[in-house]
Amino acid sequence: MPEDFLHYIWKNGKIPFTNLYTSRCKPVHIISPGIHNHNSGPDFFHAKLEIDGQLWVGNVEIHTRSSDWYHHKHHIDVNYSNVILHVVWEEDVTVYRKNNREIPALELKNFIPVDILTNYYKLFNSKKGSFINCESDISSTDKFKFSVWLERLYFERLEEKSNEINTILAETNNDWERVLFIILLKNFGVKLNSDPFLSLGKSLDFAIVRKLSKNVFQLESVLFGLSGLLDDTPSPDSLHRAMRKEFLYLGNKFKIDKNSIQRPSFFRLRPASFPTIRLSQISNLYVKRPQLFANIVAMSEVEEIYTIFNISVSDYWKTHYVFGKVSPKSERRLSSNFINLLLINTILPIIFCYSKWQGVDASAKICAIINGLKSENNRILRKFSSLGVKCINARDSQAVLHLYNMYCQKNRCLECVVGDSLLKGK
Repeated sequence: MPEDFLHYIWKNGKIPFTNLYTSRCKPVHIISPGIHNHNSGPDFFHAKLEIDGQLWVGNVEIHTRSSDWYHHKHHIDVNYSNVILHVVWEEDVTVYRKNNREIPALELKNFIPVDILTNYYKLFNSKKGSFINCESDISSTDKFKFSVWLERLYFERLEEKSNEINTILAETNNDWERVLFIILLKNFGVKLNSDPFLSLGKSLDFAIVRKLSKNVFQLESVLFGLSGLLDDTPSPDSLHRAMRKEFLYLGNKFKIDKNSIQRPSFFRLRPASFPTIRLSQISNLYVKRPQLFANIVAMSEVEEIYTIFNISVSDYWKTHYVFGKVSPKSERRLSSNFINLLLINTILPIIFCYSKWQGVDASAKICAIINGLKSENNRILRKFSSLGVKCINARDSQAVLHLYNMYCQKNRCLECVVGDSLLKGK
């Protein structure tokens, strides 16, 4: 029997708190199961129990078999000296504290209701090749509970995205403008070029971006040059030659090092997502919006972001996707779908982190924005839709993606509202 199931049973009171007894037939009354500890040490802190008529306050440790106490070397660990009850599925050995005093054992197999065990086996013994464990039952979950669960999952996803932002924030000495530039550049690269663009953002001193933000040709030259897009020589293209010359000059002037930067790829990309187009767009963005970070954190409606990111490319790139090859003229503006992705993956996580950094609660603002964006559409979301889970907006789709990646894929069903409902038979 997996320990996480036993944790679930103990934490959520799935056994009666009275009429229990230890393996030595001593009566046990659970006053409080304690606080679940997700770090090292006993599984539950500050439990309050009455054992054989005596009140105990201390920690509870949970194992599948009591012998796991010795396998995990708890008998020589002082952190476990205050364990007052050993909760196990099966007691196969008697367990003693470091001072050689016996620890009472409670065998859960004697007390877990049969219907919960039946539902547990049904949930985790789904047929091989199924999409998720609960796919035949997920649509029956209480709609209100599931909606509340999705909102919580969305903010969990924001917290997850915050980890990278906070790491970069520490690396940049709390330079929020530079953090925005790095994360924005990464997400301009989408999947294929996210790592090369991230390495570009981290390697380029943002002070240089600030200095060049009045001259799009110079900013493009630096970004193109650092990305290795100007390395091919000689070139018959006049812009390529001019940008290469400018990059050599600016690189020497600002002592720019390009050794740690990955070269972006064109392979399997639509022309609109070519690194040449994306780097021109972000160059024009910073020339048009030199106070971009201030503009973003001040916004409160989706329409403001669409206005901020209403940018095109430089004139040359309106008729080219690569150097030296003319293509039909187009403004090559950022699409609304792409701006939505930037909102989801860059703008809202930045607002979330910056607000927390300031000690301000921005959850209502973030919800108002994300709820106004249409749902994403991919294979995973379409599969959930076929199971009856419909995503009304981007908050729902982000939450469902987080549910799939962090819960369904990792069999964390016991921590999910759906799994909990199924175990209860509701």
